[in-house]
Amino acid sequence: MAPQGSRAPLEFGGPLGAAALMLLLPATMFHLLLVARSGPARLLGPPPYLPEPEALWSPRALLLWLTWLGLQVALYLLPARKVAEGQELKDKSRLRYPINGFQALVVTALLVGLGVSAGLPLAALPEMLLPLAFMATLTAFIFSLLLYLKALILAPASALAPGGNSGNPIYDFFLGRELNPRICSFDFKYFCELRPGLIGWILINLALLLQEAELRGSPSLAMWLVNGFQLLYVGDALWHEEAVLTTMDITHDGFGFMLAFGDLAWVPFTYSLQAQFLLYHPQPLELPMASAICLINAVGYYIFRGANSQKNSFRKNPSDPKVAGLETISTATGRQLLVSGWWGMVRHPNYLGDLIMALAWSLPCGVSHLLPYFYLIYFTALLVHREARDEQQCLQKYGLAWHEYCRRVPYRIVPYIY
Repeated sequence: MAPQGSRAPLEFGGPLGAAALMLLLPATMFHLLLVARSGPARLLGPPPYLPEPEALWSPRALLLWLTWLGLQVALYLLPARKVAEGQELKDKSRLRYPINGFQALVVTALLVGLGVSAGLPLAALPEMLLPLAFMATLTAFIFSLLLYLKALILAPASALAPGGNSGNPIYDFFLGRELNPRICSFDFKYFCELRPGLIGWILINLALLLQEAELRGSPSLAMWLVNGFQLLYVGDALWHEEAVLTTMDITHDGFGFMLAFGDLAWVPFTYSLQAQFLLYHPQPLELPMASAICLINAVGYYIFRGANSQKNSFRKNPSDPKVAGLETISTATGRQLLVSGWWGMVRHPNYLGDLIMALAWSLPCGVSHLLPYFYLIYFTALLVHREARDEQQCLQKYGLAWHEYCRRVPYRIVPYIY
């Protein structure tokens, strides 16, 4: 065990904060699922009712959930169009990752299309969201426990994550002890990061759209917009799947309950909140307003994609003509920090694009309810917290060069505001 002095400082309020989040996050997810279908649809206040145990436990939902996970595992194991190397690890090795997430999305879409044309009742899926969310949450708890025990018993010290080895079982269970838990070449964290939850989110959105078509004759313009915007976002993430290998989730955070629950349960059942709201609370949307919302989403996507592409191009090849002319700051580690282009505007321009898109996803739901704006509120809090974690890590890694970067680029996410 590492000596106390070498351990990373505790995050998320330490063991107490971790325990609270393990209760609060699932409770929040179920609260949102319940209030989205209720008449008042109030974000704040008690849920309209508490579900009976039989409303949560369903053998049919369990079978459907395990089939979904099995399908995504099978698609992960298919031959990939490319195999990429991850960041250098403590032991100087690099893990290899299949780049076939977009392929999994396309094959899933084809299979679902064939199923629907053959009579698969996909529009019935919204009625199963509660038991499916329960199965996903149960899976996250059991999976996290197995990962914790695997890290405790089998993982060498070189395989442990920087932050999930405090010695406190609650905190380490939440954050994850092992950085890249694998069986042979199957990487659990990388698989969960972009596959079952993200593609599941799009499938739930589609099911809600189909159910609205059954109820009202055709999907509303607002429902089409939410589905289209979020499909673009997920498709983009999977098309640029290799970029996830340099994110904090992969390079720094262990794989514990925080990421397992987030990937498997929180993303599909919470991020589909706008589509859930629109099914039970249809909103009129005129073409001029829809056009304005599309423009807002396009601006957000332009910033998000432009910033991420610039960063990824620079990391792959600083001599690339697209980024060779950008101004940089040298660091003691030998790496360069971009201080022009998108990354000279604010320190996290990709977060700015993300937040603008989050606003565009909520606007089709009108302004009469706060509930559809939960994603925007939550995502703002998440990105501000993540930005603070980024800052701390960059300060430790780059030292004086990071101070100089912050002086040159004073705004964190929103120019002239924050």
